[in-house]
Amino acid sequence: MSALPWQDRLRTRLRSGSALNTEAPEKTDPGVSVPRVLDLALRTGELLLASGEAGEDVEAAMLGITDAYGLERCTPNVTFTVITLSYQPSLVDAPVTSERVVRRRATDFTRLAAAHRMVEDITAGDLTLEEAYHRLVGIRRNRHPYPTWLVLVATGLIAASASVMVGGGPIVACAAFFAAVVGDRLAQGLAKRGVPEFYQFVLAAMPAAAIAVGLTKAEIGILPFAVVTGGLFALLPGRALVAAVQDGLTGFYITASARLLEVFYLIIGIICGVAIMLYAGSQLGVELSVEGSFFPESNPPVQLLAAAGVSLTFAVLVQVRPDVLPIAAAGGAVSWSIFEVMRMAGAAPILATVVATGVVGLLGQLLARAGRTSALPYVIPAIGPLLPGSAMYQGMLGLALGHTDRGWLGLVNAAGLALALAVGVNLGSEVARFVLPSPQVGGRDKRAAAKRTRGF
Repeated sequence: MSALPWQDRLRTRLRSGSALNTEAPEKTDPGVSVPRVLDLALRTGELLLASGEAGEDVEAAMLGITDAYGLERCTPNVTFTVITLSYQPSLVDAPVTSERVVRRRATDFTRLAAAHRMVEDITAGDLTLEEAYHRLVGIRRNRHPYPTWLVLVATGLIAASASVMVGGGPIVACAAFFAAVVGDRLAQGLAKRGVPEFYQFVLAAMPAAAIAVGLTKAEIGILPFAVVTGGLFALLPGRALVAAVQDGLTGFYITASARLLEVFYLIIGIICGVAIMLYAGSQLGVELSVEGSFFPESNPPVQLLAAAGVSLTFAVLVQVRPDVLPIAAAGGAVSWSIFEVMRMAGAAPILATVVATGVVGLLGQLLARAGRTSALPYVIPAIGPLLPGSAMYQGMLGLALGHTDRGWLGLVNAAGLALALAVGVNLGSEVARFVLPSPQVGGRDKRAAAKRTRGF
């Protein structure tokens, strides 16, 4: 049995095209139920995909499960909403094909990590089929590790920490906390009534902008962009963006396109909500300036603590295991420190973002390999402080006040930073593959990487 993680071994098979080899000898145990093996693999893949795992890792997990139970002629196919798995006993037999539709997506990285450990145990031969079924049922039934009230408080603390990180004071932090909590409750109210997610994001983005306009009108002397930036941090779909870019870079173009379209609609919803309130403020005579930089004067101790706070509360929001919380806080501090050092040294923000998130992606992958689990619980919270909330606010403000050129420039800058963030994470992940020895594909399966992910 190879000492390499199953992700490495099976990604290599997928990228080399050997996963599609139909000439392998049949080793199916007559006592194994083919439909039940396929069903277990599909249900596990559904759980991984719904939690934000990249399409390549979902296919790798399904291949690992089917291989472990003797079905070595399986072909997985993952798109954004449908997972298909086909098994052909021989070239002359009709294939058996099953599929599942992924309709509900719930972020719970504790379940994601448990699913990864289950796949690890299956590929190591430590679980029978029935034991694996019982374990999967237990994973799906497990409650979230944090109560609802704590998740709500974490949403507010993300906003408060982010506002401090970009230069806000105590008043701004309290305002951002209140705005994020109110926005979350409003969005949850719409969700319970079955309102589409786009409108949930429109409504959730409004309180932060409304409070910023109100505080500016009252001439309290606060930084309005810090309130809005803080309120946006809990809404920005960083997890979906990272998964979308990873899918695109590994050849899952349909899934990547669908994820990017989802990110696009959610961001448009945020833009609409904020722009409506900013426009209303301009009609009430509130003057908000589009000029200026959104990088505040450096205050390293405060900003470092705020960045760690953003990642810590982000980790609670995505339901990571409690023992991962200190690592999440440290990851946020590391990513922000690298970004700030490079920015103050004169590097462009996009380059600084790529380097910072690349280091986070590399460290996250190494931690995941050490624990034989997913890298997402380590990586996603750590990149929270680098989400482009300030650039997005600048673009939205420019469009709301009629400064179209500056508005679009701000949004393009935000898009560039977001893509740099996702590419950096993926780059770190790929570099991590070279830290450990490359898995070898033996026998007649050994071949050069195919030009297409699914190769012919």
